[in-house]
Amino acid sequence: MGKGKIAITLDKEFVGELDRLVNEHVFQNRSQAIQEAVSEKLLRMKHGRLTKECAKLDPVFEKALAEEGLVEDMSQWPQY
Repeated sequence: MGKGKIAITLDKEFVGELDRLVNEHVFQNRSQAIQEAVSEKLLRMKHGRLTKECAKLDPVFEKALAEEGLVEDMSQWPQY
């Protein structure tokens, strides 16, 4: 995946924390720390949307849909 360059402004306390983490070798540099933080936040937001959409589903309907045709299919399954 290609990378793009952006400029951001952070509070001094956050810059200090980033520098501390870089000095402690938690991250190679500020860019890596910020990239990982943004990636993690976007992933959490994506999962949050998925959770909200899943909450809209009707469990009874979804179960019936998943089991549709299962009774007929079971007769065709080999015995173990």
